[in-house]
Amino acid sequence: MLTTPRKGAINRGAFDAKAWKPAVTAVGLVPTKATGMHALRHFYASALLDAGESIKALAAYLGHADPGFTLRVYTHLMPTSEERTRRAIDDLFENTRLGPDGLVTA
Repeated sequence: MLTTPRKGAINRGAFDAKAWKPAVTAVGLVPTKATGMHALRHFYASALLDAGESIKALAAYLGHADPGFTLRVYTHLMPTSEERTRRAIDDLFENTRLGPDGLVTA
């Protein structure tokens, strides 16, 4: 997503010191672990898991060689089975329309 002007990988430490922490400070926050780049990474992972992304795909996106590691780190963020089931049925009915004859239409 972000690269150096020469299209190389950005050094995390340099980005944190030169861009992220100054931005956090500029909006009136104190640079801490809770406002750091790792927190942003954690937010990214939680948003993908909440949207139903698989652990295997998330591991690849985060650069983890072992999806088991990703599962151990982020399992507490995964929606419960009951939440996924409820959301799936809610989404189904939200997008379902009945025609004048009472039958489901596309």
